[in-house]
Amino acid sequence: MVEYFEIGQIANTHGLKGELKVRPYTETAKRFEALTSILIDFDGNLKEYKIESVRYQKDVILLKLQGVDVIEDAEKLKGFSIKIPREDAKQLEENEFFIADLIGLEVYQDDFIGIVDDVFEAGGSDVYVIKRKGKKDLLLPAIGSVIKKIDIEGRRIDVEIPRGLDDEV
Repeated sequence: MVEYFEIGQIANTHGLKGELKVRPYTETAKRFEALTSILIDFDGNLKEYKIESVRYQKDVILLKLQGVDVIEDAEKLKGFSIKIPREDAKQLEENEFFIADLIGLEVYQDDFIGIVDDVFEAGGSDVYVIKRKGKKDLLLPAIGSVIKKIDIEGRRIDVEIPRGLDDEV
């Protein structure tokens, strides 16, 4: 399982006093308010920063970090990812999963179909993108009639593909 979750990316600076514009990857941007610190991923090297304040502006988060007090310091952080340890992530409800844990799972309907390559939201439910060898990607809605069992530890998803969704299966 993934040890750290990527929750956003530093897109730009804001103002002259070290504030950062962050593009959030979380389901709800308000999650940043519950955090006391974050990790910035400098190409594989994680450095912890304490959060001083969180504000919102349109579709970005304005984040002020302790020790980042001038625009020059903030500019050095542009483009880097923000992560948190798994233990700081929100508690999941039953039958909820982190996307990072789903990526790479093997998908079966009796026989092996492919690997979960991506997950995106469409309408009222998620859609799993299944990468298949020698075939186009299969898009499966994450609904109970299709997704029968998810076993994160076993790295496997069992599915029942509805007739007509994929004639190649």
